[in-house]
Amino acid sequence: MATTQHQTPDQLQYHPAAAQPQIFPSICTEGRSHVETACAAFWMNRKPQTLRAWASQENGPLRPIRVNGRLAWSVFEIRTIMSGGAV
Repeated sequence: MATTQHQTPDQLQYHPAAAQPQIFPSICTEGRSHVETACAAFWMNRKPQTLRAWASQENGPLRPIRVNGRLAWSVFEIRTIMSGGAV
């Protein structure tokens, strides 16, 4: 019979990737005009790093605004792109 090895609390390590996944609102019900990179990436089915590259290289289908050094993505532009329209 196999024995199970248990870890004591001081042996456990915190892994950010193992943390609870973020839950984003539906783009249909979003009331904000701009959202953070993680939310925009979720809606567009891209990784957040892809959106950061678009912002840095200024070559993506949409461009964010910068608020105190953080990127903010237009919900209107995301909806337009996701529906097949051009920004």
